[in-house]
Amino acid sequence: MFKYDEDEKKYAAEHHPFSQVRREDLDRVESDPLSVGSYAYDVVMDGYELGGGSIRIHDADEQRRILRVLGLSDEEIDDKFGHMLNALALGTPPHGGIALGLDRLIMLLAGKDSIRDVIAFPKTSSASDPMTGAPSTVSARQLKEVDLRIL
Repeated sequence: MFKYDEDEKKYAAEHHPFSQVRREDLDRVESDPLSVGSYAYDVVMDGYELGGGSIRIHDADEQRRILRVLGLSDEEIDDKFGHMLNALALGTPPHGGIALGLDRLIMLLAGKDSIRDVIAFPKTSSASDPMTGAPSTVSARQLKEVDLRIL
């Protein structure tokens, strides 16, 4: 479920922070995060990830615990993920998914190294997401990860 980010000196999600923790590992989330597994999976062909997914967290309290381990304060959690926690609190059923798509295939056919080279983000004409309030403030590190800079 977790890895340790040496640069940031904190835990990070191995797959993503919404993957459900293995039930038998829940008691170690805070005390020994690196020993905690998750219900996550990838489909790989010839060394290329063609897709991936997970069984998602469907409990608001569990989701908050995971985000806290990642170093987010309750205020940051509510600001960035409040809409999702509200939905989970209303009784979201167990669910999962997998992303298999043309984006990765097109990436390979185009000889590119990243799907970011072949897919447009965001997908709305206004460059906003009314449900999540995106775009929001991003850190310098996040911009560096996607090779962007603000002019």
